Amino acid sequence: MKNEKVYQMKFSKIYPLLVSKAVKKGRTQSEVDEVIIWLTGYSERKLEELVECDITYAEFFNQAPQLNANRHLIKGSICGVKVEEIEESLMREIRYLDKLIDELSKGKKMASILRQS
Repeated sequence: MKNEKVYQMKFSKIYPLLVSKAVKKGRTQSEVDEVIIWLTGYSERKLEELVECDITYAEFFNQAPQLNANRHLIKGSICGVKVEEIEESLMREIRYLDKLIDELSKGKKMASILRQS
């Protein structure tokens, strides 16, 4: 039931929170967008459209054009839970994004965040 509440949240409400977290730590909205685009496969234009509509967080991930094949390389804990151990696939995708935004906010280099050599 708890997960269902998260899934029904509007992406338009979550996106500004992701941006705010990064900006407070000296990063940019553009970097947040780059991370989201890398993870989901949305284009920059489509991401802008989705921020302005009523799509739920579940729909945002379920309709993602191409979830990045390297997302399984995202490891670590979010709220005390290791993302790689989350069994429910949709919640794992959501937590992948949370982890990437955490890494961005902590000052990691973009190449490292995007799991590039």
